[in-house]
Amino acid sequence: MKQILITGACQHNLKNISLVLPHQQLIVITGVSGSGKSSLAFDTLFAEGQRRYLESLSTQARHFLQDFDRPQVTSIEGLCPAIAIEQKPLPRNPRSTVGTISEIHDFLRVLYTRLGSVFCSSCGQMIRSHTIPQMVDEILAWPPGSRLWVLAPLG
Repeated sequence: MKQILITGACQHNLKNISLVLPHQQLIVITGVSGSGKSSLAFDTLFAEGQRRYLESLSTQARHFLQDFDRPQVTSIEGLCPAIAIEQKPLPRNPRSTVGTISEIHDFLRVLYTRLGSVFCSSCGQMIRSHTIPQMVDEILAWPPGSRLWVLAPLG
């Protein structure tokens, strides 16, 4: 499905509206105060997208996360997991980005850390973790008199 189909949305200020929103397009929701813009964007689309995403997680993971109630809507089809950035004063930190404000940066960091491969910038060889017995075996295989540097972070 290349669109989001919303049928019978009645959340807060919405009066049984139905609409189709295209995927991969910039969509602007405008209207006078109280017309239901936030009800559609945050309380319907975002809440349902988050609720569906959280349902896909394990029970243990869901235990630590905020529950989202099902919005008052007949159906929503074609909806992907959602990230919402509310209209509010942004942090005054000049290093803030869309990734840090939306908190997706934290998820991406975990994803790349778990699934990514690290390579040495000097020789291009892949860096792997080793168990203590593997390290001992490697060092014992070196010629006698070899030098070894043991480095560790401080603090």
